[in-house]
Amino acid sequence: MPIYEYRCTKCRRRFSQQQEIAEHGRRRPACPKCKSRAVEQVYSAFFAKTVRKS
Repeated sequence: MPIYEYRCTKCRRRFSQQQEIAEHGRRRPACPKCKSRAVEQVYSAFFAKTVRKS
């Protein structure tokens, strides 16, 4: 299940939320600090580690 990052537009708090992909498109999460649903998604860096065997 992916983890999405959000920022509240009212209190400016940044938080992460684990959501199913189908749930992500339906409804925005509530801010854990002020409970507002006025949040915007924040895009974060992606990190992948691979192992190469020779």
